[in-house]
Amino acid sequence: MTADCRLYLITPPRIDDLAAFGRDLAQALDAGDVAALQVRLKDVPDEVIAAAVDVITPIAHARGVAVILNDRPDLAAKLGCDGVHVGQTDMSYGDARKLMGREAMIGVTCHDSRHLAMEAAESGADYVAFGAFFPTTTKDAPTRADPEILTIWQETMEVPCVAIGGVTAANAEGLAKAGADFLAVSAGVWAYPEGPAAAVRALEAAIAKGLADRR
Repeated sequence: MTADCRLYLITPPRIDDLAAFGRDLAQALDAGDVAALQVRLKDVPDEVIAAAVDVITPIAHARGVAVILNDRPDLAAKLGCDGVHVGQTDMSYGDARKLMGREAMIGVTCHDSRHLAMEAAESGADYVAFGAFFPTTTKDAPTRADPEILTIWQETMEVPCVAIGGVTAANAEGLAKAGADFLAVSAGVWAYPEGPAAAVRALEAAIAKGLADRR
């Protein structure tokens, strides 16, 4: 197993005040080790997504954080995002790669299926995402994954795995221990009672405990 587990933040489903979100984002990214930020804004015009990416990208890049767009390889390429995340009902990995180019980061949702994950990995995906592991209000999760899938994946495959779905500071330790390379968190950061920066610090503490047990 790898010895690392890093945070992968996902934006709230709606961002009503981009300037305020930018300030929250900067504080969150300054609070710990965040590898990537996924811009996930559903059912909004392309120009709304573009405006969000314009605000988010310099904040993220100044801190070495990759910007990933959800669902839309065409728009991700147009906006110059670092990568894209595609689901099983979105554009195929191969078509996404053609649009994004060889250097882009492309991740694939694989639900609770090692078969789907192996297909994605063999195609060249940069990471696979398993979930949902816990109840989530951020999106409709068609499957519930068992943390054991992370352990099995770590023992058999090299491609990194992301744990997603209802991840919070209260349950992150077990996912880190099970073998997640990244923990994808949305509401667990932005809706945290003490604020996003405190959430990141709490998540990092939970991850550290999980990694100590993993070793």
